Amino acid sequence: MPMEKGQLSRARIRPGGPAPLLLHTAHEHRPEAGAVSVLKARGTVDAGNAVEFSETLAEHIARADRAGEHPVLDMTEVYLACAAAVRAVDRATGALAFSGRALPVVQPRPHVREALRAAGLPGVRVHATMASALDSLVARRRAGPRPGGAGW
Repeated sequence: MPMEKGQLSRARIRPGGPAPLLLHTAHEHRPEAGAVSVLKARGTVDAGNAVEFSETLAEHIARADRAGEHPVLDMTEVYLACAAAVRAVDRATGALAFSGRALPVVQPRPHVREALRAAGLPGVRVHATMASALDSLVARRRAGPRPGGAGW
């Protein structure tokens, strides 16, 4: 069952331990980019919830595709606690990478940004701001569909 609308993940909450993972989906219409679906993540992605995070992110991307929306992942308040967390992002964005697309990931903290860059995930494009992520969507939209892939 995907985590949406501010629900906590099923990962155990330990006093003094990592922050629980909270995911929330926001649907927006931006004149410059069109329909956008933003998955806002907050807390820690670790071995205990990485699979659930990956499944939720993959479902977010699939739902956005079905709805004709541009999926975006906002990682402003996320901590990736282990390699399993990076693999979770890679699993969820694999279909995008296969089709020549990438998920805009907004403003990850420095250690998260470096982990994503070091992993070289082809289905991820890191952006410093939401405006930068939206600008990339506009640029792709103007460029038109890619052969063998979708238009964004």
